[in-house]
Amino acid sequence: MLTGDGFCWKQPPENRRRAPSLPSSHLPEPGNLQDPEVIMSKLTIVAFDGTRHELDVANGSTVMENAVRNSVPGIEAECGGACACATCHVYVDDAWSAVVGPPEAMEEDMLDFAYDVRPTSRLSCQIKMSDALDGLVVHVPERQA
Repeated sequence: MLTGDGFCWKQPPENRRRAPSLPSSHLPEPGNLQDPEVIMSKLTIVAFDGTRHELDVANGSTVMENAVRNSVPGIEAECGGACACATCHVYVDDAWSAVVGPPEAMEEDMLDFAYDVRPTSRLSCQIKMSDALDGLVVHVPERQA
């Protein structure tokens, strides 16, 4: 499927758009993306009011990092991604639930503190973008814990 700029984000990784070359000081944190030509994936974050935030994001970054970087409302991320709070809680879209998979034990413990937990609840700091998650859709709850 072509987007408005003629870019097909469903192409194989070798044919996908690459991020522009940037000085290393401009690479996304946490610093695990050393190659300035990072493969990009598509991520859609749907705010509680229904606003869709369609983002091109670097593989290896988390959903939370991208939400904060793009000022998506409703993702507070108080612990900065350390899985020590539940303020980056999201609902994984049903179509993506099996691909994203269930939370690990530590994340599951933190979800006990989240608001309105559902079977597809995850902490966005624990969802790392990859080729397998290209096109991922997550929904922000009404509020964070």
